[in-house]
Amino acid sequence: MDNNRPNPNLDPKIADLERRLRLALRHQPAPAGLRTRVLAQSQSLSRARRARQHGRTWVLQRLAASLVLAAVFAGLVVYRQSEERRKGEAARQQVLTALRITSHALQNAGTRVNDHPDN
Repeated sequence: MDNNRPNPNLDPKIADLERRLRLALRHQPAPAGLRTRVLAQSQSLSRARRARQHGRTWVLQRLAASLVLAAVFAGLVVYRQSEERRKGEAARQQVLTALRITSHALQNAGTRVNDHPDN
């Protein structure tokens, strides 16, 4: 059976529909310059997509660098606070040691004064 001729056994409405479909779906050559326009548009979209990705990458890199700097800064602040705390504790221990030595020396001096025969 020829593909271009409608089937004579079909209802005339269906045969007409089939004929119109065949006409609509027949091969037609592409318009002149279509390939060039499609490729140009594809390249343009590709450039735009790369530009957007570059913009996102730039933002993400800056965000990551900011987070790293914030973490380093926070670490330095914590380290400095712990060093200050450690130095303060060492100074406190030195003061307490000095007070014990002074207290012991005063007790010895007081004992000598009290035990002195002129008293």
